[in-house]
Amino acid sequence: MAASELYTKFARVWIPDPEEVWKSAELLKDYKPGDKVLLLHLEDGRDLEYRLDPKTKELPHLRNPDILVGENDLTALSYLHEPAVLHNLRVRFIDSKLIYTYCGIVLVAINPYEQLPIYGEDIINAYSGQNMGDMDPHIFAVAEEAYKQMARDERNQSIIVSGESGAGKTVSAKYAMRYFATVSGSASEANVEEKVLASNPIMESIGNAKTTRNDNSSRFGKYIEIGFDKRHRIIGANMRTYLLEKSRVVFQAEEERNYHIFYQLCASAKLPEFKMLRLGDANNFHYTKQGGSPVIEGVDDAKEMAQTRQACTLLGISESYQMGIFRILAGILHLGNVGFMSRDSDSCTIPPKHEPLSIFCDLMAVDFEEMCHWLCHRKLATAAETYIKPISKLQATNARDALAKHIYAKLFNWIVDHVNQVLHSAVKQHSFIGVLDIYGFETFEINSFEQFCINYANEKLQQQFNMHVFKLEQEEYMKEQIPWTLIDFYDNQPCINLIESKLGILDLLDEECKMPKGTDDTWAQKLYNTHLNKCALFEKPRLSNKAFIIQHFADKVEYQCEGFLEKNKDTVFEEQIKVLKSSKFKMLPELFQDDEKAISPSSATSSGRTLLTRTPAKPTKGRPGQAAKEHKKTVGHQFRNSLHLLMETLNATTPHYVRCIKPNDFKFPFTFDEKRAVQQLRACGVLETIRISAAGFPSRWTYQEFFSRYRVLMKQKDVLSERKQTCKNVLEKLIQDKDKYQFGKTKIFFRAGQVAYLEKLRADKLRAACIRIQKTIRGWLLRKKFLRMRKAAITVQRYVRGHQARCYAKFLRRTKAATIIQKYWRMYVIRRRYKIWRTATIVLQSYLRGYLARNRYRKILREHKAVIIQKWVRGWLARTYYKRSMHAIIYLQCCFRRMMAKRELKKLKIEARSVERYKKLHIGMENKIMQLQRKVDEQNKDYKCLMEKLTNLEGMYNSETEKLRSDLERLQLSEEEAKIATGRVLSLQEEIAKLRKDLEQTQCEKKSIEECADRYKQETEQLVSNLKEENTLLKQEKEALNHLIVEQAKEMTETMEKKLIEETKQLELDLNDERLRYQNLLNEFSRLEERYDDLKEEMTLMVNVPKPGHRRTDSTHSSNESEYTFSSEIAETEDIPSRTEEPSEKKVPLDMSLFLKLQKRVTELEQEKQVMQDELDRKEEQVLRSKAKEEERPQIRGAELEYESLKRQELESENKKLKNELNELRKALSEKSAPEVTAPGAPAYRVLMEQLTSVSEELDVRKEEVLILRSQLVSQKEAIQPKDDKNTMTDSTILLEDVQKMKDKGEIAQAYIGLKETNRSSAMDGHELNEDGELLLVYEGLKQANRLLESQLQSQKRSHENEAEALRGEIQSLKEENNRQQQLLAQNLQLPPEARIEASLQHEITRLTNENLDLMEQLEKQDKTVRKLKKQLKVFAKKIGELEVGQMENISPGQIIDEPIRPVNIPRKEKDFQGMLEYKKEDEQKLVKNLILELKPRGVAVNLIPGLPAYILFMCVRHADYLNDDQKVRSLLTSTINSIKKVLKKRGDDFETVSFWLSNTCRFLHCLKQYSGEEGFMKHNTSRQNEHCLTNFDLAEYRQVLSDLAIQIYQQLVRVLENILQPMIVSGMLEHETIQGVSGVKPTGLRKRTSSIADEGTYTLDSILRQLNSFHSVMCQHGMDPELIKQVVKQMFYIVGAVTLNNLLLRKDMCSWSKGMQIRYNVSQLEEWLRDKNLMNSGAKETLEPLIQAAQLLQVKKKTDDDAEAICSMCNALTTAQIVKVLNLYTPVNEFEERVSVSFIRTIQMRLRDRKDSPQLLMDAKHIFPVTFPFNPSSLALETIQIPASLGLGFISRV
Repeated sequence: MAASELYTKFARVWIPDPEEVWKSAELLKDYKPGDKVLLLHLEDGRDLEYRLDPKTKELPHLRNPDILVGENDLTALSYLHEPAVLHNLRVRFIDSKLIYTYCGIVLVAINPYEQLPIYGEDIINAYSGQNMGDMDPHIFAVAEEAYKQMARDERNQSIIVSGESGAGKTVSAKYAMRYFATVSGSASEANVEEKVLASNPIMESIGNAKTTRNDNSSRFGKYIEIGFDKRHRIIGANMRTYLLEKSRVVFQAEEERNYHIFYQLCASAKLPEFKMLRLGDANNFHYTKQGGSPVIEGVDDAKEMAQTRQACTLLGISESYQMGIFRILAGILHLGNVGFMSRDSDSCTIPPKHEPLSIFCDLMAVDFEEMCHWLCHRKLATAAETYIKPISKLQATNARDALAKHIYAKLFNWIVDHVNQVLHSAVKQHSFIGVLDIYGFETFEINSFEQFCINYANEKLQQQFNMHVFKLEQEEYMKEQIPWTLIDFYDNQPCINLIESKLGILDLLDEECKMPKGTDDTWAQKLYNTHLNKCALFEKPRLSNKAFIIQHFADKVEYQCEGFLEKNKDTVFEEQIKVLKSSKFKMLPELFQDDEKAISPSSATSSGRTLLTRTPAKPTKGRPGQAAKEHKKTVGHQFRNSLHLLMETLNATTPHYVRCIKPNDFKFPFTFDEKRAVQQLRACGVLETIRISAAGFPSRWTYQEFFSRYRVLMKQKDVLSERKQTCKNVLEKLIQDKDKYQFGKTKIFFRAGQVAYLEKLRADKLRAACIRIQKTIRGWLLRKKFLRMRKAAITVQRYVRGHQARCYAKFLRRTKAATIIQKYWRMYVIRRRYKIWRTATIVLQSYLRGYLARNRYRKILREHKAVIIQKWVRGWLARTYYKRSMHAIIYLQCCFRRMMAKRELKKLKIEARSVERYKKLHIGMENKIMQLQRKVDEQNKDYKCLMEKLTNLEGMYNSETEKLRSDLERLQLSEEEAKIATGRVLSLQEEIAKLRKDLEQTQCEKKSIEECADRYKQETEQLVSNLKEENTLLKQEKEALNHLIVEQAKEMTETMEKKLIEETKQLELDLNDERLRYQNLLNEFSRLEERYDDLKEEMTLMVNVPKPGHRRTDSTHSSNESEYTFSSEIAETEDIPSRTEEPSEKKVPLDMSLFLKLQKRVTELEQEKQVMQDELDRKEEQVLRSKAKEEERPQIRGAELEYESLKRQELESENKKLKNELNELRKALSEKSAPEVTAPGAPAYRVLMEQLTSVSEELDVRKEEVLILRSQLVSQKEAIQPKDDKNTMTDSTILLEDVQKMKDKGEIAQAYIGLKETNRSSAMDGHELNEDGELLLVYEGLKQANRLLESQLQSQKRSHENEAEALRGEIQSLKEENNRQQQLLAQNLQLPPEARIEASLQHEITRLTNENLDLMEQLEKQDKTVRKLKKQLKVFAKKIGELEVGQMENISPGQIIDEPIRPVNIPRKEKDFQGMLEYKKEDEQKLVKNLILELKPRGVAVNLIPGLPAYILFMCVRHADYLNDDQKVRSLLTSTINSIKKVLKKRGDDFETVSFWLSNTCRFLHCLKQYSGEEGFMKHNTSRQNEHCLTNFDLAEYRQVLSDLAIQIYQQLVRVLENILQPMIVSGMLEHETIQGVSGVKPTGLRKRTSSIADEGTYTLDSILRQLNSFHSVMCQHGMDPELIKQVVKQMFYIVGAVTLNNLLLRKDMCSWSKGMQIRYNVSQLEEWLRDKNLMNSGAKETLEPLIQAAQLLQVKKKTDDDAEAICSMCNALTTAQIVKVLNLYTPVNEFEERVSVSFIRTIQMRLRDRKDSPQLLMDAKHIFPVTFPFNPSSLALETIQIPASLGLGFISRV
């Protein structure tokens, strides 16, 4: 659409204004082509008729929509012109307190004249690694862009900082250098970055001064090249300086100062070392008092002097050189006080013994008379003669000042050269970043030679800037394939030609300087003649013939010609220089030496305004006379050459521009002067950048951003699958003129104003939608109000009518109640009379009936007792007769049965002689037992059935008997009562008559009593009422007192609780701070240790060059020796393997500790052998005694004794063998003459160790055999009882099958003990039944079988219960899984289709992963079960073999005769492992290598138990502790710690590796605590675990070392996960739109930000959640302690919250209402993740509280005082600075949102002024919470751990 069509009613425009430069106004009616006047309404309420220029007919500039105001990039504005730029800068600076703004490629920096907290290291870390457009504008963003491009493009960079004096150039350059120093670090230990920063205080002190515009104005230009190596670390720097303002040394204008260093010296004059300088107050010196302002407010010159000296020391300037510098500076001050007296008009003199001059001469160590002479004279040299001519007082004063300036310039050059020497690096420079701090365009009332040079330099820089901007625009258009049309931009080449071309101003100036009688006037005339009326840029002032005007790119400047020649020549008398060169003060001649002789070479010229070239590494020797030739160059010529060199350097680099703006001339903080700002914007080229951008297509959108922003303008049918085509179709409908936009490859380009037009259409569409919504809502509200009023009226009517009805009903109720009361009262009186009569009658009847009943009861009782006595007597007589008869019968039966049994017994004894009968008997015994069991069971069942029937019959009989008896008694009672009743009637009538008389008397007495009672009642009631009143008063007082006491107690309790809570919190904070400090120190120690190792490696690489024939040691061994060792003892231990590698020719002394240990071991072996011998002797005696008692069985005992003697002989032979070997060992050890024999590695030593090993193994074998022999001797002793062979055979036959059915060792042991008890009891009680005890044996066997069956039944019952419990748990888990699936399904249904598919895929992957893990766990469990069953099978096989051996021992004599006697095979029992692992000393490195260095965590975590390496290492430590080997323990622990460090150093960036070793280190630490033997750590141990405790060594020191190592690993783990999460956080938490369509995309400028639309490469919230799941699953797989996992998760969430909040505080585009909603949704997803993982109590949610409050702050209302109060109470986790920053940054995304007013922000600040919180703006994202390792004992038994073959640890064995 045409531009004129935008000028409609209510459109806002900018009109010029003499005071405010530009003023805003609003159109009151539409503009029509041809109108000459615009009707405007100003913001102050006035109406104005604005007349258009009749010639140009230009319309006023349109104002941007409010939504675009305050943008980070000026090129994002739709209307690009001067008022828009000025207004945007003003809004950002005044309202939002933002001093940085982008303007395309330029960073505009406005000096706030106030210290802002935006330059800390936290801000540097926040900007590090970020794209330039992703964060708010900042000098750090420019520095980061330069650093990134240098690293990425391998191209040198430059940062050009320009601006007026006082605009903040030096500070900006200083912050840029600080950024490079912080981000890159240095490549050496010299800390080059600190030295680069330290050069700033020195250069500021000697090159900065106070001016009327700036308290710290740089009076020289400088270009600092910061050099980097290939790894982009600072290696050095070099400084070039330009045009030092030497005139300031001798002259200062009003309210200005000399250079800072002079005032710092004067302020420090009282220091002892400065006494010799004889200084005083600054007002005592001519060179420091001319400005009349020697003090800067807020600056302490003495402190500044201390900082300057400290910086000099850091840069390597020694104390002597520092004092030399201060002597020269003090001499300059004293030289300024030298006064001259005129003799005549052409000569002058200095008073004799002039104090200032004498002090100057003393300080400079020159001759007083000589200096005095040459200050008043000069030498003139002609071709023939040389003359000495006196000079006038004025000339002498000028010569003195010239000398002072020259000395200062030389000193300045010397200091700069020395700084360059210190900053120079010997390492080759790979690339550099240059920081140019150059003066901006200057124009004053009087402009001289300095301003001319400054503006000349700015012309060159502006030309380079214009060309660079034009080039970037052209590249952008070509990249997007947009037709390129040539843009006309200002080219200042004519102005540059005017200055530097042939016969230009500088050429004419140099030519005039060469003329003998050249003056400023003659030079001015030459300028007029050469350029006036010939060059349009050169003009002559009307009223002056000694000035000229140049039209610069920024403005016209008038230069005064006076002083140009003198400043260009800058002459100093040579005689005065010679006097100084002859000084005895060594440093002074160095300043004036030629280039080839100078110690600190510089461009030795007489001018301080020349370029200081880079200091060469080796000074070059020039031709004689070269220095003199250089000396003749003028200042202008040198400046032009240095400027050309600078431009060549800049053109060879990629430039970055920083334009500093001075907001006002009064240094008021945050005060904006529009006039001054516009002048500087025009001068610095910002507006030229805007003009170039506006000439083309300044507004640029990607297709996705355009679609997201203007989706509301499209209809559903317009939306296509291809975004590009959709945008094309929509734009063709919205904007008819196709020249207003262009379609690029990835972007849409718009002309100026088109985005504002689209924003207007969008706002109109949204406004119409809002009106429709409002209409509907208001109608709904009014309808709701009407219905509410109607309902209220109906309710009122209902209540009124109800009240009337209730009154009528109340009347009816009262009437009816009175009638009822009368009725009931009458009834009461009659009923009362009747009850009295009835009661009297009943009492009489009861007494009479009771008397008759008692008589009848006594009669029945007597009869009943007589019957009982008869029953018992008759029963006793019958029983006596029966017992006598039964006794006689039983006696006869017993005698007969005994006779029959004896006969049967004889038959059985005969049959028992044969083996076949014996077998048959036992074969049939089982069947008999089973038959008897079945019969017993059947009889029991029949008995139970009969008993039940009998019980039922008895119950029926008893019930019928009782029923008949009760009926009989009832009939007898009724008959007796009828007889008695007739007699009682008569007596009752008589009593009634008596009672009537008594009743009348009683009634009279009652009346009198009632009267008394009424009186008493009234008195009592009165008394009670009085007491109640008193009681009420007392209760009230009591309640008040109780309430007061309760309140006081409550207050005291609350106070005490608060104090207790505060003290507890303080103690916790102190503890955490102390822990944090300790862990930070540990981290620093680790960093220094790594640095030390790196340096050691570098030194090794540099020094230890391999020589021919050199023999390398093992790599692991050498690396272990280089690691840190914990004590000297450990170091000695580590030396042992190195000694083994030495040549055998060297003799090693005897190891006495080893010798003593071997002797101790030999003694123990002898003692054990003696114990075994005693035991065997004792057993032999027992066997002999049993032989004497049992001589009737010689054959069996003979075989056993033969076997015992055989075993004894074997043991004796083995003992002899052991004695022989022991003697050999003693001989080997006693050979003192050959100490090398016993050295480690020697043959004797190896024989010794092998013998010791074999002795230990043989000893264990013998111990087992002795135990087996003991058990067999006991069993044989029990078996040799009378007639016991059959019993044993029977028992073993019966129990064999049951033993095979048993499942574990416990059941076998229980059965064995029961069997022994049975055998013992049978031996005692067997003869009570019969002689042989056969029946008892059968009974006991049956009982034992029943016990075994019962135990098996119980075990099956337990197994069934366990299975049922497992099934119930599985059902519960399935229910939970079903609920979770339903929740996921509900969530997926709410998502869009694409997200639904992605979520379902993610869920399926998670499910399959979990199933895989579950299957792997089941597989591990099955493997363990198989191993356990195999082990049990071996045990059962051994037990069965033992039982078979028992059968062989208990065979009857007849069988022994038939079969040959064979010796018993003694089985060896499997070893009972003690949870220890044994390894050889020489295998230690192999152990560490296989278990730590080459272990892959993934395979271990998936296939083996968690913490297996830790368990293996601890079991090895246990074995070394068991051997009491101090060196082995220390060596193993040291190697373990060093190897873990080595692994983490090598693979420290792998999260899985770091997590794995953190888990294993903690498990190792817990094992050392659990088995330390300390009571505090043994509470949860089993008895078996307590037996495994360490016995010889206290490893508390190593526990502390391992704890420190775990802390270091934890910190490394946090750094790893931080590096992984860092790229995801901002994109996933802030930029990605999790809720699509909530936040619209605002227009962006040239610095494009990362799109918030999810592209293929961007991270989303799901990416963060997937990464968190990955972290959590890895830690769980590695078996990390749950408490430690909680701490890691808390740290992760803190990082997420801190990084997100920091980016929010640094990004204005993210501070909106919709973004707050996005953040809160993202946080809720993180909380949901915590709930799913059961980590809500980990403290992770609390770390997100600042982010949650910031998101709430973006969404709450921000208008009234109540809103401010709510914000203050809500945002308790945010600091005041953060709250104010968010409010300042709050930016509406739509026009319906409102900005936060300045008054509201001030209200917030006033309310929060008393809050004591940190002034720091950003959270410390690098903060690591102090970690703790709660003790977590393991329930795993060490003896059950199996070592998998995959670890390659076959050389270690279980013990």
